[in-house]
Amino acid sequence: MKFINLTRRTEIGANSYYLELAGQRLVLDCGMHPKEEGEEALPNFRALGDRPLDGIVISHSHLDHIGTLPVLMRRQPEARIFMTEATAEIGSLLLHNSVNVMTRQREEIGAATYPLYTHRETDRATDRWRSSPWRQPFTLAGERAAPREEGGLTVEFVDAGHVLGAAGVILRAEGRTIFYSGDVNFDDQTITKGAVFPESGVDVLIIETTRGDSPLPDGFTRAGEELRLAAAIDRAFKRGGCILMPVFALGKTQEALAMFYKFRREKLLGEFPIYIGGLSTKMTEVYDRRALTTRRLLPRLQLLEEVAPFVLNGQNIHESAARAGRIYALSSGMMTPKTLSNIFARRVLENPQHSIFFVGYADPESPAGILKTVQPGDLVSLDPDEPAQPLRCEIEQFQFSAHASRESIVRYVKQLAPKKIVLVHGDAPAVEWTRATLAAELPGSEVIVPTPGVEMEL
Repeated sequence: MKFINLTRRTEIGANSYYLELAGQRLVLDCGMHPKEEGEEALPNFRALGDRPLDGIVISHSHLDHIGTLPVLMRRQPEARIFMTEATAEIGSLLLHNSVNVMTRQREEIGAATYPLYTHRETDRATDRWRSSPWRQPFTLAGERAAPREEGGLTVEFVDAGHVLGAAGVILRAEGRTIFYSGDVNFDDQTITKGAVFPESGVDVLIIETTRGDSPLPDGFTRAGEELRLAAAIDRAFKRGGCILMPVFALGKTQEALAMFYKFRREKLLGEFPIYIGGLSTKMTEVYDRRALTTRRLLPRLQLLEEVAPFVLNGQNIHESAARAGRIYALSSGMMTPKTLSNIFARRVLENPQHSIFFVGYADPESPAGILKTVQPGDLVSLDPDEPAQPLRCEIEQFQFSAHASRESIVRYVKQLAPKKIVLVHGDAPAVEWTRATLAAELPGSEVIVPTPGVEMEL
């Protein structure tokens, strides 16, 4: 089996991986780098050379996994595209939103190559996507695979427990089993149930390492963290402030809304206004529509109806004042400049009554990652086009990551004990911790950190 890591560096970014096995060629995921522009935001497609692809398989619809799919489809018009049904529905919404963002970037920063694709091209691309049910093997010809089919390549989706529709990908060919985790969470969240992954029989495991440099605190439980969040919200409101909670439109917004619902139902907090963004509202509509047809906790909960958040968008965000006793759960989770969370953060940053609560992962170099490390009173710049401000508001951090803890990653890999382990989707310190730990714990397995752009045999 041939493998190429198509990310440009060892980091979390434009995630994409090439595989060649059983005479067929495919790419797993096709992401966009959130911090790069133009060609640099793409995976390293040049490493593919002139190889024609038979298929492209998408694990889930976060932009760092699906964000440049229309570009690859343009370059590989014969490739068939596969994902889960929920990923297809969400992915279409996110790609159209990405066109809008890139169009604004062209106008604001003069990014001449943007948008990388258009709304019309996105519509044409989504028409070619094929949805496959969970646990049903299929071929890259788009046909359902015969049970225990030998020799030829088959693909199968299993629930990754990360966000709605997220899948791990099982590939079987020539008597070998390759498993790509995509983004995974083994633990239940507030809505999303934990992953259901194979427990044996995997020869090659390709697995994420996002949280490899972040140990869990002693005695950590999600239930305990939810209680800590509820208490912090209560303190902030009693202090006469509001709370900004930077969240991803997909996944984190819905989990946050479900937590607020539980806090009200369990009488931990009273009623309070909640604000979310327009794209978050569209994502939440999908969660509500699929509430009874997907593996989830609180299956009857309709978030938009029962939590009833208000909606902020690019127009009314500039008119919205930071008012006491409210939570503003706004994207982006990384607080990218010009997004709702970034604009609102600059409004509350200098007021000691207000709070910013971080509830998940943020790239250390993103505005959110930088803000997490700033000391009270220090100047911080959240947008290069705006002046720096002193940090006077309260900053608190909570652990509600949709990615598996490093401890649960190690437990799973030790249980599986595959012959080869390929580490992806992590910044260099996270990858190195995971590599060293697995090499020590599994001396009979080969632990590989793939060099970006270099073809290797697995």
